Amino acid sequence: MLEIERKLYSEGYKNIACIDEVGRGCLAGDVVACAIIMPLDGPIEGVTDSKKLTVKKREELYDKIIDKAIAIGIGKVEPWIIDDINIKESTKIAMKLAVLNLKTKDGNKITPDYLIVDAEKVPIDIPQLNIVKGDEKVYGISCASIVAKVYRDKLCLDWEEKYKGYNIGKNKGYGTKEHREAIKVLGPSPIHRMTFLKNILKVK
Repeated sequence: MLEIERKLYSEGYKNIACIDEVGRGCLAGDVVACAIIMPLDGPIEGVTDSKKLTVKKREELYDKIIDKAIAIGIGKVEPWIIDDINIKESTKIAMKLAVLNLKTKDGNKITPDYLIVDAEKVPIDIPQLNIVKGDEKVYGISCASIVAKVYRDKLCLDWEEKYKGYNIGKNKGYGTKEHREAIKVLGPSPIHRMTFLKNILKVK
């Protein structure tokens, strides 16, 4: 899974950031992106697309990735912005923010010289490669997908405490039957994406 990163490194790129997002299809909560620069030696065993991992395995790998990463950046875009500009553009902004927030453990800012992105093109003036299903094909994107997922899952626990009745800690904001029924009974919360609820609320 490191073939692309190693090829780019051999071409002279030294700070290669990989990027993925989570929460794109949710009814509630922020869309979250992670940009990460991983060392190219000693890849962490078991790293793959976060969706293919159990919660326990994801959290185990998250700790190892955080420990080993050269730099990590998180970008978030809130529901009201998603409603205003659409989820595709919001995802791109979250990815750009993640790149701009890249820092080492010591808090030193790093500007990458190349990006490898899961599917999207990031609106930033840095050379990049956009790979469909990159979270399955590229080691660094898999690492980013795991960090983004665990980070957002923790946000979901906070949202559940603040906005009772939707069980967001469990459904993570996705449109499960239970979640849709709760929206019909309780109405939307401040973190629901109104543009995603038209069929549920019958809003025209």
